[in-house]
Amino acid sequence: MTLRVGGMLKPGGNVVPDENRALVKVENLKMHFPIHRGILRREVGQVKAVDGVSFDIFAGETLGLVGESGCGKSTVGRAILRLYDITDGTISIDGKDISHISGEALRDLRPEMQMIFQDPQASLNPRMTVGSIIAEPFDEHTEFNKAEKREKVAALMDAVGLSRHFADRYPHEFSGGQRQRIGIARALALNPKFIICDEPIAALDVSIQAQVVNLLEDLQAKLGLTYLFISHDLSMIRHLATRVAVMYLGKIVELAPRNALYDAPLHPYTEALLSAVPHPDPSVETTREHIILQGDVPSPSNPPKGCNFCTRCPKVQDICRSKEPEWRDYGDGHFAACHLLE
Repeated sequence: MTLRVGGMLKPGGNVVPDENRALVKVENLKMHFPIHRGILRREVGQVKAVDGVSFDIFAGETLGLVGESGCGKSTVGRAILRLYDITDGTISIDGKDISHISGEALRDLRPEMQMIFQDPQASLNPRMTVGSIIAEPFDEHTEFNKAEKREKVAALMDAVGLSRHFADRYPHEFSGGQRQRIGIARALALNPKFIICDEPIAALDVSIQAQVVNLLEDLQAKLGLTYLFISHDLSMIRHLATRVAVMYLGKIVELAPRNALYDAPLHPYTEALLSAVPHPDPSVETTREHIILQGDVPSPSNPPKGCNFCTRCPKVQDICRSKEPEWRDYGDGHFAACHLLE
């Protein structure tokens, strides 16, 4: 299997992100879904699942994207890969603008960007053997003969820790962790530069999660992959990510290097999320302040005026309910949007 290096390699094997080259650039991304009602199916509103999101992902890094369920994380990932036709904004992968391309032009770029889905069972065709599932990208994008495909599939199964002798088995014969490894092998088949991991461990047992995460880290070190890792598990993101973006109701409220965000969060929503993460030391845990957010997350079809977080923020001010905060750079790659910081 051909190895690609997206960033430099440390002697220990870890990838050093190339901060001079943004492999993925997302600017003002919007993904609004229409709401239709009545016999004539008239549009009466929109669900603003993603509402003006901007960030870069550097070659060789892992950007963690965190937030509550329903905040739009998975929609961001699918929109970046153009599994949806986006409402507005621009997306570029390795300098190529893919915002509005379609058909053959988009299909030709698929080998460069792949996705690992949350539910490994739902993302694998139960009527196909494992070998056929992993070989499907070769059928679509290459002219390999049967022997070459068989050799490539065997190499991919070796790379993700599956016995090549299992190639003729079906997905239902494997455990959840093994099925996720099959999905990872399929994503790696065409040597992509960029992979979106959409909560790839959420559906797995805790004992299996560490194995899959270690596999993803090893593959990144060997192949120089660039990840967008979507998760609601802040402890796992702290272990994996180079930088972390925090999302709330369709918008990114804070973006920072991992240590800066966990040690000194700027946004009240980030503070609340981090306060909910248990500390391993019981003596520290009993003295920690837990921030309990009141109320429910507003509907993305009718977001609040001003700051999206104003209805639940424990530090809300009058200006928060009328004016949307600006996205500002607070130095050392730490960005946030909050009136408290102005």
